[in-house]
Amino acid sequence: MKLPLHTRLFTSLLACSVAHYGPSLAQSTIPTPKYAFAEPALSPDGAEIAFVAGGDIWTVPAAGGEARLLVAHADSESRPLYSPDGKYLAFGSTRSGNGDIYLLTLATGDLRRLTFDDGAESLTGWSNDGRMVYVQLTSRDISGMNDIYRVAISGGTPMPVTADRYASEFFGTPSPDGSTLAFSARGIAAAQWWRNGSSHLDQTELWTCTIGHKKGDKPAYERLTEGGAKALWPLWSADSKAIYYVSDRNGKQNLWSKPLNGQPVMLTSFTSGRVLWPSMGHTGRTIVFERDFQIWTYDIASKQAAPLAIRLRGAAAGLAVEHQKLTTQFRDMVVSPDGKKVAFTAHGEVFAASAKDGGDAIRVSNSPAVESQVAWTPNSRSLLYASTRHGMASLFQYDFSTHAETRLTDSPLDDSSPVVSPDGQSVAFLRNGQELRVMELATKKDRVLYKGYLGRPPFAGSGTVTWSPDGK
Repeated sequence: MKLPLHTRLFTSLLACSVAHYGPSLAQSTIPTPKYAFAEPALSPDGAEIAFVAGGDIWTVPAAGGEARLLVAHADSESRPLYSPDGKYLAFGSTRSGNGDIYLLTLATGDLRRLTFDDGAESLTGWSNDGRMVYVQLTSRDISGMNDIYRVAISGGTPMPVTADRYASEFFGTPSPDGSTLAFSARGIAAAQWWRNGSSHLDQTELWTCTIGHKKGDKPAYERLTEGGAKALWPLWSADSKAIYYVSDRNGKQNLWSKPLNGQPVMLTSFTSGRVLWPSMGHTGRTIVFERDFQIWTYDIASKQAAPLAIRLRGAAAGLAVEHQKLTTQFRDMVVSPDGKKVAFTAHGEVFAASAKDGGDAIRVSNSPAVESQVAWTPNSRSLLYASTRHGMASLFQYDFSTHAETRLTDSPLDDSSPVVSPDGQSVAFLRNGQELRVMELATKKDRVLYKGYLGRPPFAGSGTVTWSPDGK
């Protein structure tokens, strides 16, 4: 299964969405795409755009048209960025686990892995001389907070640029002269906390810090924007005198610019949707960005934004994949009562495998939602688990002998933490963290045993209920 962050099929959602543009923006007449087009990057000469669709990387002429497949893999690729000389394309990929940075030589197709960190790493920029890439990584700070490092394209140990402990720093891009790094800081927007409206959790600020200071000296920091809104994906103007970025300070996400010694100015006037993942060519004339699952361009001179018409030519690697190498994110691991099997969740799906021999795991669930909280029946022939595929969490049962999945609960409230009785006739579970219920599996009839504060919805616990050996 392949469920990349920005590249799931959005056909039904897009068909229902209506875009509203400001008076200076072109009306979109682009047909609904089969895939979401995401994370665009403009080549140094401004001739083509690399972007992500279906979890793979494609390229299309900057004027739009036919897009061709450039990098395809069963795992998800992300954030492609051209080197300043146009010889390389760096990008992120989950093919090695949590996420690492890879380097593609465009002339030869040679592909090399640049980073080998245990945590998730994301590409944020290139040095102007093309010798280094800038990445954000989560393994060297607490609670998944990001720090910004740079690594030589020839390989080697990533070196910190700004790695303030207990502070999240992300989306870092160096100035054209290489002396200063602009980056976003604070909040949790690095993980793309998105909602319809604003929250203090995703409010961020733009900062700069000096690069290449003498050994032992601390980098000089300067805050560019005030709090109270998002300030994401800073991009430098060609003369290093201004920063372009995305902000929702006016209520909706738009492109903004901020002279280093001046006041911010809103460039686009969208009244709905989100502006995401902007990128600029090295000429500094055009910004490309993602909006409404399409690729848009913004011409700095004319101050006009317009969507691109893109047609994919090629087949994404993800849709035909039936096998996937699972290396990370294992959860809810439970050994069957007979000791022969083990069930677990990975990437939101339920799997079962031999507890003795290992090998290929059998995929039990198949939905775009998250499955969790796995429990075996005493005969080791079926599994119970919770799934959010219908909105609220419901309980499901999978029978290995019939390969059939049955929905057990259908409540407008969350059902969680299933525990099967010793005789296999009943299951105890929590409803909304406030009711302890027992269901007879044969009839699917349940009753309330106890009411109280048994959990903290929606953060339901597991192992909160235990049956007595006699099942009474």
